[in-house]
Amino acid sequence: MRKSAELRKAEIVAAALDLADRIGPDRVTTGAVASRIGVTQAALFRHFPTKAALWQAVAEHVAEGLATAWDEALRLGDTPTIRLRALISAQFAQIEATPALPMLLFSRELNVTNAELRAIFHGKLSAFRGLLAREVAAGQDAGLLRGDIAANDAAALLTSLVQGVAIRWALGTRDFDLRAEGLRLFDVQYRLLATDGE
Repeated sequence: MRKSAELRKAEIVAAALDLADRIGPDRVTTGAVASRIGVTQAALFRHFPTKAALWQAVAEHVAEGLATAWDEALRLGDTPTIRLRALISAQFAQIEATPALPMLLFSRELNVTNAELRAIFHGKLSAFRGLLAREVAAGQDAGLLRGDIAANDAAALLTSLVQGVAIRWALGTRDFDLRAEGLRLFDVQYRLLATDGE
């Protein structure tokens, strides 16, 4: 039975992400992706006419997953503290589910030569930092977080924490629980941002 076009596209995107994780995004070829799912390159090009179009679909898939995870995280709690921790947890969960994500963000080929891809990833990182800044500001307004640190600066620190732990995990042997380690360090960072009463 032939697969629908949408199902085949999803399979191609998943194969590209898997290969990006295994061999690095810059080494992924359309031939390798086609071979991975058992189709010809010509068949792959019927769904994605160029390699850039394939990477665009990959980026959109990743961006959609991130946005959904953040929306769900923000519904988990009624305090800025809970929402901040939930956002950080959701981000680590998405990285665990898409292990190629840290490498995609730093791929020279994809980010230097593909402006559309760079724009998608930059937009998502900015959106994440914006959500964190909003929750930090809400925490400051509630007297839970120190007011002498700009909310945008605190958000940048938290974003850097996520990126640093993710890169350590991705470049290493993945021999630690990414989310547990990330949340442990978030708790340390949060204590530095919290008021004495928190």
